[in-house]
Amino acid sequence: MSGGAAAAGSAAPALRVLVVEDELLTAEAHAAYLARLPGFEVAATARSGAEAMRAVRAAVSGAAPPIDLILLDVNLPDTTGIEFCRALRAAGVETDVIAVTAVRDASVVRSAVSLGIVQYLIKPFGFAVFAEKLESYRDFHARIAGSTVTDQQEVDSTFAALRRDHGAPLPKGLTPETLERVRGALREAAPRGVSASELAASQHVSRVTARRYLEHLADTGAAHREQRYGTPGRPEVEYRAAAPATRE
Repeated sequence: MSGGAAAAGSAAPALRVLVVEDELLTAEAHAAYLARLPGFEVAATARSGAEAMRAVRAAVSGAAPPIDLILLDVNLPDTTGIEFCRALRAAGVETDVIAVTAVRDASVVRSAVSLGIVQYLIKPFGFAVFAEKLESYRDFHARIAGSTVTDQQEVDSTFAALRRDHGAPLPKGLTPETLERVRGALREAAPRGVSASELAASQHVSRVTARRYLEHLADTGAAHREQRYGTPGRPEVEYRAAAPATRE
């Protein structure tokens, strides 16, 4: 992995992302998506494999700040994303890659897996799917930032972070649009938490509906639940967005 570790107990630094995309408007859209996500920043953009390789080499040599992740279009004007990754690995560069493509060829997917590509984003996609993939990668990256893992459960939960799937069927009665609104409300409230009653008031839904969405996010690891004390009556359950984990 690229990038230096932060001091123990401090928030992880933003992951620096190289956006490799030959279509200017698409590259700008991906950069804008990244700017909306906590824990990420655009390191550079490249319109070809050669330009991307120059950026990677500069980062590896120390001539430029490190790159933690490459958001890689599979179809480039001078090479393919698969060949670009082969060249990276042959050069000993282990920077993580998320492939972005409209290609649905199973052989391409198999090649991507064999080269250690950690995620595969199929075009076209909107911000919600993009955010889900990048956030799951961020969680995965944070989990493996330490030098050791403690047990099988930790290993399993680390790889499970990459398998969070925004495209998976939602529980009956939940919609992707409302789920993304709830995610946004949790992000905006961070680092504070929100209760189901507070979310219901801000999103103009019933308390029962708000709680169903919050529980779904907590069950899938996108939010944390805890008891809120210090208020009259029974303690409320409070939900917080799953923030970028700290590095050891």
